[in-house]
Amino acid sequence: MKIALPDTNGTLRDYALHGAPLNPAKLGTNPARVVFAAAHVVADPFTANDPTGPAAVDFDATMTFRRYLADMGLGIAEAMDTSQRGMGLDWPGALELIRRTRAEVPEALVFNGVGTDQLAPMQASGLDDIRRAYMEQLEAVQSIGGRVILMASRELARLASGPGDYVRIYSDVLSACDEPVILHWLGDMFDPALKGYWGADDFATAMETALEVIEKNQAKVDGIKISLLDKDKEITMRRRLPSGVKMYTGDDFNYPELIEGDEEGFSHALLGIFDPLAAAAADAVSKLGEGDHAGFRATLDPTVPLARLIFRAPTQYYKTGVVFLAWLNGFQDHFVMLGGAQAMRPLPYFTEAFKLADGCGLLRDPELAVNRMKRLLSLYGL
Repeated sequence: MKIALPDTNGTLRDYALHGAPLNPAKLGTNPARVVFAAAHVVADPFTANDPTGPAAVDFDATMTFRRYLADMGLGIAEAMDTSQRGMGLDWPGALELIRRTRAEVPEALVFNGVGTDQLAPMQASGLDDIRRAYMEQLEAVQSIGGRVILMASRELARLASGPGDYVRIYSDVLSACDEPVILHWLGDMFDPALKGYWGADDFATAMETALEVIEKNQAKVDGIKISLLDKDKEITMRRRLPSGVKMYTGDDFNYPELIEGDEEGFSHALLGIFDPLAAAAADAVSKLGEGDHAGFRATLDPTVPLARLIFRAPTQYYKTGVVFLAWLNGFQDHFVMLGGAQAMRPLPYFTEAFKLADGCGLLRDPELAVNRMKRLLSLYGL
């Protein structure tokens, strides 16, 4: 099967598809690694809402994708940045998403984002406002029996006077958690407003503060996810974690190596890239559980160039690539995103993503993907 794709000069050249679609495996009840896919949402393309207004979500299509993830045995990280949280999905929309996922896949492993994004930018005047915002979301999620991912707060990054403020706020919020939570350290490449999180610009100092929070509240911490796109920093922190506290990789550039691990340990996974790579993730971790490290790497290593493309700078727009692949693969009938974010990447990005996804077997139905790619090219006059 062939398709004419433009090069960077707009010249059409034939591309012959050659990848064999992966047959997704199902993770067992006790997989070698805990694996969460941070899942995207499907926008309602027929809404009359302005793109800058409240999110209009197609919940039927969104829940269908959650069932797909759960059927493969993957955990779901719900209402996180992959769902355009803080970039199109507001707190009321996030809470509705959390409620629906809880009802739709009650047996699945689901952790849900709790943050302070009901506060408008610059709205908080002090740390008490931030504490109340965290507590409001925490209560809402726990009241329906939801597990929690404690997200980084833009307002806390703005108002904290130093590391001590982070320790106090996190300790107060963690004391109110019913069950152990996952902390979420999101780097400023994903969200520039989080620069200097944990009260320091340098990693070593920031890590000490995060570790202090964990050590003072160890009974309330299941693990921490760090998304810094730097494997050495993750490994350094992983080796410092108290016994029983998990490291969840959020490194969408180096995940095969980090999940496989080394002689001193390994990372579990909480990754936005495992939304489009769900089939590969389930297959690879199943092989790892069988002791087949070579098979694990043979499945995941070829996906890394696609991941690095999707998450290239400016990294916060990686959601566009995630939803593009969901559309190519038939998980939604359109390529429309909350806030019009489908326009946040150029055409060469999409053509390269198409080719890389084909090469590693991530186009479920190549004929459908080709037809949809042709439809996209027509919008560019090709």
